[in-house]
Amino acid sequence: MFDKLEDLIVRYQEIMNELSEPGVADNPARFKKLMKEQSDLAPLVEAYTEYKKAKQDIDDSLMMLDEESDPDMKEMLREELADAKKRVAELEEELKILLLPKDPNDDKNVIVEIRAGAGGEEAALFAAEIYRMYVHYAEGRGWKCGLVECDDTGIGGMKSVTFTITGAGAYSIMKYESGVHRVQRVPETESGGRIHTSTISVAVMAEVDDDIEIDIPEKDIRIDVMRASGNGGQCVNTTDSAVRLTHYPTGIVIYSQTEKSQLQNKEKAFNLLRAKLYDLKMQEMHDAEAELRRSQIGTGDRSEKIRTYNFPQGRCTDHRINLTLYKLDKIMNGDIQEIIDACIAADQAAKLAKMNQE
Repeated sequence: MFDKLEDLIVRYQEIMNELSEPGVADNPARFKKLMKEQSDLAPLVEAYTEYKKAKQDIDDSLMMLDEESDPDMKEMLREELADAKKRVAELEEELKILLLPKDPNDDKNVIVEIRAGAGGEEAALFAAEIYRMYVHYAEGRGWKCGLVECDDTGIGGMKSVTFTITGAGAYSIMKYESGVHRVQRVPETESGGRIHTSTISVAVMAEVDDDIEIDIPEKDIRIDVMRASGNGGQCVNTTDSAVRLTHYPTGIVIYSQTEKSQLQNKEKAFNLLRAKLYDLKMQEMHDAEAELRRSQIGTGDRSEKIRTYNFPQGRCTDHRINLTLYKLDKIMNGDIQEIIDACIAADQAAKLAKMNQE
């Protein structure tokens, strides 16, 4: 581990030297790549620098303890030694986590697709609530949301909704939301007071960078232009600008109608198609690496039930990490950070355990 850290320190210095050279910004692509690498390495370099300082503090304290005769000074030095040893242990764990292989998509923006599953209108109502939960969460982090597609029911529900989240590290956080979400509650239409169970599915896809090639031959696509339609409300406009893309090889159909411009809707539809094709490619790679997939939290099968929202008990349970919180009202209002932090911690622990076995 420490040989690798020393190599990374050398690489970090090389990057800093290159960034300080005149004319480095004349090549925007190269400059962007260097800045990205520098940004990725900075936390590791900072932690390793602090680690070496804490190790030096231990050596200094031990040497001074040998030379010191005053009891009070010896006691103070022992406390400093204990603090330095504790900090070294903490930093070793931090460095192990920082050295874990990083998901290349972690820094990307995301496209989120929510679909109502079992439960009819109740599932559609829950899909709309989960959509609002994510929007509130994203806004709380200073991220921006943009609607791509929405099929609403006219009474507040959504059969499906697709939207973008733009913000630093959005995928590294939101990827843990992929899977089946289950709701247990008494629907407003239920006269007997019986608790119903409904489900929705959430798919989180990384936005595809322009430099990633996703081949979409013209012969594989059909583009239909039509008037936006639906039940009205925020998801529908009344201009002849809606675009429907059909991708023959995969059967993917995308309908975009949220913009007034046909060109903008077409661009949104193609961006979503590229993300879906890229996501399919990533899923195929994960399927080929079954062991890796089993060791990760939140990047498994999209049909996996990951969370239950139980309204009568005010309870939210994440089944992947056995976490139960009794603050459902806050969670539905976007307060999901505690769940995500727990998923990240579990994911890191699983990867560290796997790394220690190798």
